Amino acid sequence: MDEVLRFIELEAGRGVALSLWEALFAFLVALLASLCIAITYRLTHRTPGYSQSFVHTLVLITLITAFIMVVIGSNLARAFSLIGAMSIIRFRNAVKETRDVGFLFLAIAAGMGAGTRFYSMTLIAVGLMCFVMLMLERFDFARPIERPEGLLRIQLPPDSDLEKLLGPILEKLFESHSLVSLETAKKGLVMEALYSVQPRPEVTAPEILKEVGTVNEGLKVHYHHGAHTDPL
Repeated sequence: MDEVLRFIELEAGRGVALSLWEALFAFLVALLASLCIAITYRLTHRTPGYSQSFVHTLVLITLITAFIMVVIGSNLARAFSLIGAMSIIRFRNAVKETRDVGFLFLAIAAGMGAGTRFYSMTLIAVGLMCFVMLMLERFDFARPIERPEGLLRIQLPPDSDLEKLLGPILEKLFESHSLVSLETAKKGLVMEALYSVQPRPEVTAPEILKEVGTVNEGLKVHYHHGAHTDPL
């Protein structure tokens, strides 16, 4: 343990400092890599909920990570100080898509590579991974064999007979349907039924809302395309 502490004391303040031009070049490489990542994310994003601020965040994270790596260098004391500072930060924004996490990690890795002067490796790795993402998008890799299911949430008067009231309509609109949950809402004044549904190819979302709205006495109807994205 004493040897470790002595090593840290010797290393403190002895990091290899980058010149101003080296630091600027590191930021330039980080910027190029981050723009490549951001453009790839924009071109491959399909699902609803696209966020321009998230794209800007990808660029910012890459530059910030590069700056951190330039400041730390090989100085262990600064590295431990950074760990202590980061430990008090709490991140509360949930990432909606799993692929967004991958782009965040890629942005961080690109910033680390640029900040530690692995310029060629950073640009090649980012370019290769962005190319892979574009090809996956181009050929629609791993697309679902069947059309994605949807979620249909219907509010009904209390004590409604679901099968009698909704059965004919659901058979008409959907190839398949199954009841997921049933609960009361608004202090028991209404009943909410949640169905997992497979719409027929010729049926549109407005038709679903219109048809279901004719049997639930004008109460709320919510149809959500693609149950795998966001819950109702």
